[in-house]
Amino acid sequence: MNDRRQQPYPPSTEPEPAGLTVDHEVGTSLLIGHRGRPLTRYVHRPWDAPLESPRPYFHPMRTLGGDLVSIYRPHDHIWHKGLALSLPNVGSENFWGGVTYRRGIGYAQYDNNGSMDHEDFDELALTGGRLRVAERLRWHTQGGEPWFTEARRFGVEVLPDEDAWVLLFETAITNIRGTRTIFGSPTTEGRDNAGYGGLFWRGPRSFTGGTVHTPDATGTDELMGVRAPWLGFTGQHDDHGRSSTLAFVDGAGNEPGGDHVKWFVRSTPFACVCPAPFFDREVVVEDGDTLIRRYAIVIADGDRGSEGTARLAATGAGLLAAY
Repeated sequence: MNDRRQQPYPPSTEPEPAGLTVDHEVGTSLLIGHRGRPLTRYVHRPWDAPLESPRPYFHPMRTLGGDLVSIYRPHDHIWHKGLALSLPNVGSENFWGGVTYRRGIGYAQYDNNGSMDHEDFDELALTGGRLRVAERLRWHTQGGEPWFTEARRFGVEVLPDEDAWVLLFETAITNIRGTRTIFGSPTTEGRDNAGYGGLFWRGPRSFTGGTVHTPDATGTDELMGVRAPWLGFTGQHDDHGRSSTLAFVDGAGNEPGGDHVKWFVRSTPFACVCPAPFFDREVVVEDGDTLIRRYAIVIADGDRGSEGTARLAATGAGLLAAY
């Protein structure tokens, strides 16, 4: 007699993702991960109030080991959102959020908080271990006038040999308002050492008092305004006491005459880094002209020290040059 009892089926378990992953929350964000762990969320259609100058941002940002290296909407500056392209002085408008600094007046709140509005993704591809995204945006004043179009690209790649991952970022901002526009900062308006504006990162609270690295120095707040091809920041996490290191790279050719960018950096009262192309000199963008800037950010587990941070920056620079 034949035994017709069926043998049990093997369990059907979805395999763990083998590498980089992206999930598109249509109309809201891209969720980027690696081997089942989240790396970052790119929110391309934020829900912010006009006061906060709605614009895309990366948050949360995590190391490969899972440690959080960004903060969202801190109570002292609610318009700080992880890592975001943020510009406080663009003609009469503010694409940063909150108050605007003007010469002879200081900080005041105006109805000038513009927005960077997502229009579409022209590319969203995950091939060869790298995520490639191309996005179109249109910048509007608070009153609804279109001032700029932007072609934005970014790439994400895991660096297993470095125990890190890299974000490659490029922006091409075209003036469509019908007249020239001046890009500046609170420093170009008269406030010393307040040249913020550009690709701005705000670190978690526990990174306060962290260490800043450049090719020539290691320190903290005294490195505000230094010119350098890259700048690194190492901070320590609460709970377990581990550290993480971020290396920010300014793209070759970003600055006129081959100069290096000036960096806006703070270790206290909070951790932040911004390659600031308008730190202490205004940049005029004529009607129809395009302003292009390119950056790499390498996010790594551990305190890499000066030499290790330099290696991260070199890796990021090489990848950016080929992007």
